[in-house]
Amino acid sequence: RARIGDDAQGLRQLLDLLAGHGDSEDTLVPVAIETSRGLLVACLRATGRPVYAINPMAAARYRDRHAVARKKSDHLDALVLANVLRTDAAAHRMLPRDSELAQAIAILARAQQDAVWDRTQAGNKLRSHLHEYFPAALEAFGSREGLCAAAALVILTAAPTPAQADKLTRSQLRALLKKAGRQRGIEAEAERLRDVFRLPHMRQLPLVEQAMGRQTVTLVAKLKVACTSADDLAQAAVESFEKHPNAEIITSFPGLGSLTGARVLAEIGDDRSRFADAKGLKAFAGAAPVTRASGKSVAVMARRVKNQRLAAAGYVWAFAALTASPGARAHYDRRRETGDRHTAAQRNLFNRLLGCLHHCLTTRTNYDETAAFPPREKPELAAAA
Repeated sequence: RARIGDDAQGLRQLLDLLAGHGDSEDTLVPVAIETSRGLLVACLRATGRPVYAINPMAAARYRDRHAVARKKSDHLDALVLANVLRTDAAAHRMLPRDSELAQAIAILARAQQDAVWDRTQAGNKLRSHLHEYFPAALEAFGSREGLCAAAALVILTAAPTPAQADKLTRSQLRALLKKAGRQRGIEAEAERLRDVFRLPHMRQLPLVEQAMGRQTVTLVAKLKVACTSADDLAQAAVESFEKHPNAEIITSFPGLGSLTGARVLAEIGDDRSRFADAKGLKAFAGAAPVTRASGKSVAVMARRVKNQRLAAAGYVWAFAALTASPGARAHYDRRRETGDRHTAAQRNLFNRLLGCLHHCLTTRTNYDETAAFPPREKPELAAAA
């Protein structure tokens, strides 16, 4: 029934309360809480005590056992969380005891992934806006990097409207390309851009075009910030990841570079007791299917409740492994031949690679292609034998 604040004084009060109820260095009282983040959680974990992050939806189901009238209070919630650990502690997982470096990598890798999503969103907004009044820009910057290219950002800032782009001379375009950092093919690129900008296109009214140009400058500035943030965070995540003892094992896998490896390590951590076996890791990543059986109805389907960040990194990992590993490619082709769609076959390959990763991290060995994908005997040779 006691109330504490979410500050240093509240933490001290909580520790004093626990000490008054048998808490000691030898017998630390476990804590159940509905979040896994925040300073309070971090400080409780620093004391070495077990901390269980109970899913709020699970806590709500437990609450119905005590209050059929669906009433709710802080006292009742505390009672429910305490009873969760008293009765079903074995059914819940405590927060992993990841190292300080692993926690730092998790912060950087997740922030970098968020920055990539922000960059994609900002690029899509700019593309949609240019489509409404400046189709020549989309034609001019339709390369692989697209609107995120340095040249596109510099030129759109200098000439955000079709009228301004049409007036750009060759010398001005060459200067803008040099400002963007281009070193080769400047003359040919300037000539190409000049021809594209002077092609006839549909136009908005002059005042409307100017207003939309001002909006473009704002959208370009946001895209620049998103691109810079993604690049800076990627460098920081890679530098931290390469210092981790598991980096060599993780990057020994085909399709896993330093950045993707950092994302994988960020989600699985380095506490080897977190996953008792490979099955738990596969379920956590959403690579293992889930079975729904009721009466005579049995359905095996893709797992939707999963770690979305790890699943996203796994999609990239499995796709890159198709060209980096002959065994992975053969496994993917076999799944396709049995009727799996591309996504299902790739998820099955990710499932296989996760099992190999769990084994390598447990045994502290690097990836071995022949052990992960043993060569199969050809059907005609098997039939002859």
